[in-house]
Amino acid sequence: MNKQIINDTIDQYSSRFKEISLYIGANPELGNEEFLASKRLKEELIYHGFEVEAPVLGLDTAFIGTYTSSKPGPKVALLCEYDALPEIGHACGHHLICMMGLGAAVGLKSVMDTIGGSIKVFGTPAEETRGAKVPMAAAGLFDDCDVAMMTHPFYAFEKSGTSLAIDAVQFEFFGKSSHAAATPHEGINALDAVIQTFNGINAFRQQVKSTVRIHGVINHGGEAANIIPDYASAQFYVRAATRKELDILTKRVIQIAEGSALQTGCTLKTSNYETSYDEMYTNETLSDVFSANLVELGIDEKEIVTGEDHGSMDMGNVSLRVPSIHPYIKIIDEQHALHSIEFRDLAMKEQALDAMILGAKALAGTAYDVISQPDLLASIQDEFRRNA
Repeated sequence: MNKQIINDTIDQYSSRFKEISLYIGANPELGNEEFLASKRLKEELIYHGFEVEAPVLGLDTAFIGTYTSSKPGPKVALLCEYDALPEIGHACGHHLICMMGLGAAVGLKSVMDTIGGSIKVFGTPAEETRGAKVPMAAAGLFDDCDVAMMTHPFYAFEKSGTSLAIDAVQFEFFGKSSHAAATPHEGINALDAVIQTFNGINAFRQQVKSTVRIHGVINHGGEAANIIPDYASAQFYVRAATRKELDILTKRVIQIAEGSALQTGCTLKTSNYETSYDEMYTNETLSDVFSANLVELGIDEKEIVTGEDHGSMDMGNVSLRVPSIHPYIKIIDEQHALHSIEFRDLAMKEQALDAMILGAKALAGTAYDVISQPDLLASIQDEFRRNA
């Protein structure tokens, strides 16, 4: 009966949720610049009786919406993302992610005074670059939550899986400019140092695990062919299965750049140009509950496939602090990759919006099960402690 109330409530407000999602989708904003999206989401939470705290940790577009019921009970965290990608906008479907989290919170709130507990809706900016979940997790903002959940749009129903830990490393080389034809002997070529770094990393790839990813670009290579560049820089993503492995790997990559600087006579400045993320650990007990809720909502169990690695995400940092899931919801029938124009355009269609409502219901139903079944929550937490 309570789940029916939850679903009816989400259906009651589905037109509002879809309108907000389309508004955010049509007004894409980069990370930490999501002022329109953040404002609209906070207004909707207040409309539904949530107390909203903003900004959070000095992040202007971050927020936390809270509803505490009249009875004690578990605390559920629902996470929202709403940043877009450069040039191609909401090609990762974050305009759907935020409304699955918010919609789930509104649906769950309708029964909270009956079952007890509380809801926290985290507005987490800049997942694509400087993910706000990282400082939020480090500050302990999830530590009092019993579970943390979000869903991501995709072209299939996929169980919550893993992600790679990532460091975003920038190497800046400083040399000495000179005329490349008249006085080449007086120059120190910073671009040579960048190229040597790429060559060294390419050779290093032979000695890494298959789960490792190292990929980069030259973001500054000089001004003209007849000037020996006195400045050049490159940016790399370095990824591994765990933070422990990645710390060793990143150190090796930095040593390669240091060797290139020594070889060419340049000086080197190393920095992180984006936030580092830890690996995602899925709580399988909680994941199974989410899958069961999808089945309750009419999805064939055979459609729900095993989760795969989709790169890196700041939800990983959350998952190391609290039992977490990050499953994928099928929003399209065609197989288009995330971060593509095709996925972006289809993610604005009615089919995708209907799937968003389904995702909200599955999240809310999972949260209801966690709150209303103490033995289930104990199993979730036991698994988390065993794997901590």
